[in-house]
Amino acid sequence: MNLPKFLICRDWSFIFSISNACLNFAIFKGFSQTKLQYDSMHKSTLFLAILMFMTSLTIAQTNDIAVIRQRVIAELFTNIVADNQVETILAKMREDGSFPGIDYADLSNIAGFPQQRHISDLLYLARVYQSKTSKYYHSQKLMETIEKGLRFWAKNDYVGDNWHDSQITVPTILINLMLVMGNELPNDLVEKLQPIIGRANMSASGARPSGDRIVIAGILAKNMLFRENNVEFEKVIKIIEGEIKFSTGERGIQHDYSFHHRPDRVNNTTSYGYGKYANAFGEWLVYVNGTKYQFSKEKINQLVDYYIDGITKQLVYGVYEDVSVKNRDITSKHNFQPRGTLEIERLLVGTDYRKAELEELIRLRKGTAKPTKSFAKFFWQTEHFVFQRPNFYTTVRMFSTRNANMEMPYNGPGKPTHHRADGTNYLVLKGNEYHNIWPVYDWQKISGTTVLQKPALHRPEDIQKKGLTRFVGAVADDLYGAVVFDFKSPHDMVEAKKSWFFFDEEYVCLGTDIRSESKLSVATTINQVLLKGDVTMMQDGNKAVLPSGNRVADKVKWIHHDRIGYIFPEPAKINVSNQNETGTWASITDQKNISKEPVNEQVFKLWFDHGPRPTKAGYQYIVVPDVDQNKLIETSQNNRSIKILSNTDTVQAVWHGKLNMVQAAFYQAAELKVTPGFSLKMDSQGMAMVKMDGSRIKTISVADPSRQLGRISITVSGIYAVKKEGLVCLPNNQLQQTILLIDLPQGVYAGKSVNLQF
Repeated sequence: MNLPKFLICRDWSFIFSISNACLNFAIFKGFSQTKLQYDSMHKSTLFLAILMFMTSLTIAQTNDIAVIRQRVIAELFTNIVADNQVETILAKMREDGSFPGIDYADLSNIAGFPQQRHISDLLYLARVYQSKTSKYYHSQKLMETIEKGLRFWAKNDYVGDNWHDSQITVPTILINLMLVMGNELPNDLVEKLQPIIGRANMSASGARPSGDRIVIAGILAKNMLFRENNVEFEKVIKIIEGEIKFSTGERGIQHDYSFHHRPDRVNNTTSYGYGKYANAFGEWLVYVNGTKYQFSKEKINQLVDYYIDGITKQLVYGVYEDVSVKNRDITSKHNFQPRGTLEIERLLVGTDYRKAELEELIRLRKGTAKPTKSFAKFFWQTEHFVFQRPNFYTTVRMFSTRNANMEMPYNGPGKPTHHRADGTNYLVLKGNEYHNIWPVYDWQKISGTTVLQKPALHRPEDIQKKGLTRFVGAVADDLYGAVVFDFKSPHDMVEAKKSWFFFDEEYVCLGTDIRSESKLSVATTINQVLLKGDVTMMQDGNKAVLPSGNRVADKVKWIHHDRIGYIFPEPAKINVSNQNETGTWASITDQKNISKEPVNEQVFKLWFDHGPRPTKAGYQYIVVPDVDQNKLIETSQNNRSIKILSNTDTVQAVWHGKLNMVQAAFYQAAELKVTPGFSLKMDSQGMAMVKMDGSRIKTISVADPSRQLGRISITVSGIYAVKKEGLVCLPNNQLQQTILLIDLPQGVYAGKSVNLQF
């Protein structure tokens, strides 16, 4: 049938006139009726309902462009407009079309491009102008104001020092305004604005393969819709579709489902790889769905894989942001709230692939389900390890000769982030444990790191460094895992051999061979987190709740805070702080207009002080998440499940008796006695994780963090004659042992674990 008139008109107040039909259709498709009441319907659900309603219509292909255009414009009306805001904008405009309160002359990077408020206000006025519910609907005064403001912009053509402003920010706002206004603007004005919008093109510097390429292509596609250039529109849609691909070693999705925005190979999965890549593609997925321009199922399904195995595995329970993945934007104030569901609903419009997992994510984000997933995942292309159980989520972030440590502080934010990849180990139960702690944060005592305690951090321009060591990686089998970091600080030359061993109810942290030539102290921080409730310490057999303050405590067996226990297998000397800390947001960023008002937060810090010039310093501790004091006491007194087998510069290894599992990191060829009847010998550097069934191997996992080996050789106790691809067993009956020769992944999979069932 022909496209209904109300779907091709240029008066976009029609959205609300068809809402009842959309509601009925959405309910038919399985949306919760209580969530779809007309008066309180969430704008994202309404928008999707509208789009699915449109998609359900049988539309001739000749109308595909019109349908897509209407869908694009429909989204621009999902936010409510209010007349009182219009009056404020109208009252401010000067005779020449400018607004007071905007520094039009300051085009520097750190200014934040305040000029965009000018055209943002004009877009708001345009939406009001086309809204029948407004008293300003088709107001001549409003039209004159919009035109005057646009002519001022066209005359001055403000181009900021940051390319993003001229290639993305301004073209996005202007093309959205053009689409809303349709053919009601004077032709000469439209033509004057076209070169400005046209800075978003596929030859622009920002259109390189990365998170920005789809965004710029999307702006260009909108402009082709506005210009009714069907041929060029189709070309741009093909570009957007083609961006969903593996780009390992370059900008884009890596084969481990992490995302690199730049050649520095810094983890950008939940920043550029989320909003500017996955969500931008998802937006166009919906726009073109059901038309001749729709994306292939192959590309949509690949995006689903990236979304589930990359993005959501680097969000706490798939719901909240993971601060360990954040880069320079960590120094900006954020709201603590679940990620939205619109992006997932968009995916479900295009495919049924992994539908149950996507629907579970929606329930988690809406708060109608609790986390159930347990996993261990190492992003070997990005050197980021994630470990989740239904009641806790923890990560380790590292870098090596292959990857840079951190984003440069482009445009001002992130200037104290030098050490945020130095083996950072954040732990959360709820997700808000570190929320907006950053103004008062001690940036040289980052959870998990070993850092020289300097009077001040190095210059912001010295933040980004490549690693100095290759032996950085993890062994994992999707459920359990261990991490190793042969660390040498490119900032301060501090050296340490660091490892983490992850199990169901606890994880073990080991450090050894800590060295520094500096007369300044070196500290290993166990945790620095917002203080929530009492801090209780077991010291020399005496349990006590600590008063507010900062102290050094000796012979400490365990500490408990906010349902997390820290056990010291050998009573240790540690530093404990639970007190108010003060700072400012302005002190951690060079952006303009950032508050200099003092921020006060209660903070809990726990760290080892290795002193100046340590030569063979070390540490060992066990973290027990989601535990009360009674259980912690029982665990610390009867911790026979965990045995630290070795914490030397040769091998770091842990045995878990309850799981019958050993995890080990070999810095060099060595033999490890695991139990009285079982030994493990590695003939090179490498990592191994072995699960036993009695005295026999059940599964074995290996990895080569150095990425230099084609095969790894392990000698194990017992006779094995397993036949598997990539495995050669050489049993020795006389010695009652077997040499296992295991082929390792190569190319884009180098650093990935090999898991073998015996």
